[in-house]
Amino acid sequence: MSEIKKRTTIGGQALLEGILMRGPKKTAIVVRKPDGELEVKEDPVGTGSHGAFAKLPFIRGAVNLFDSLKYGISALEYSASFSEDGMDELTPFEQKLYDKYGKEKMDAVMMGFALFLGILLPIGLFFLLPTVVAGLFSGIRVGVLKNLLEGCVRICIFLGFIILTSKQKDIHRTYMYHGAEHKTIFCYEKGLELTVDNVRPQSRFHPRCGTSFLFVVVIISSLVTSLFTWRTVWVRLIIRLMLVPVVVGISYEINRAVGRMDNGLSRVLTAPGLFMQRFTTVEPDDSMIEVAIEAIRRVIPQGEDEDRW
Repeated sequence: MSEIKKRTTIGGQALLEGILMRGPKKTAIVVRKPDGELEVKEDPVGTGSHGAFAKLPFIRGAVNLFDSLKYGISALEYSASFSEDGMDELTPFEQKLYDKYGKEKMDAVMMGFALFLGILLPIGLFFLLPTVVAGLFSGIRVGVLKNLLEGCVRICIFLGFIILTSKQKDIHRTYMYHGAEHKTIFCYEKGLELTVDNVRPQSRFHPRCGTSFLFVVVIISSLVTSLFTWRTVWVRLIIRLMLVPVVVGISYEINRAVGRMDNGLSRVLTAPGLFMQRFTTVEPDDSMIEVAIEAIRRVIPQGEDEDRW
């Protein structure tokens, strides 16, 4: 099997019967509709659309995370609109918004609400909940031990969340698209022609996957927060919230540096994230690979080095 010729910044996200791909210049969503046809939506805004300040080390991590959440949630809603499961039926709350403000404002409100939850849920689940749980053990007086306990709880919550979601039948096909996304990016990085036959034998485990990045975030957050030993739960919660951009920034730079290497150290550092992908990726079928190929083709920049990692 051919070797990697270049590492790309192009990344993707699995959707409901589709894939989101983001390149430096463009974003593309490709969805397989119930009738088998492909629906394509392009956005001329890519990962390189922000100013110089947003590209600074340790700043770009938080910017990229916010972008991923923003476009990811929007893309999920878009892909769900093609489902045959009655996703287009309005809830009572949505109906009230629609009657009062119309569809455009209703969509804007719901998108903002979804984005708010998309940011709040990960922070609450992986940053604040472990702090609250550790605070319940009032008998532990040594701050370092309490921080160690909090880190263990955080890792357990992350592992449990990944493993439990992987068991959901409804998510199985989404994880198959996740596998198709990784295989297609590998094919592109090896300089092979983007065909189903070339994509199929590629690995579904990619070291620069979002799952790997999240695992790094969990580990780094445990290390960084261990430096602060305040015993009051509310003070600890406030500190954890303030440290979120710092943790994300450090994790992004580590992920970026490791992604450039191919040696024993990089393989050790990426091993936990690659292991977690055994739960979040599944071997795709050819129709899913076709979706991934169409998506990545639309975001590949004209300049050969514009998307170099």
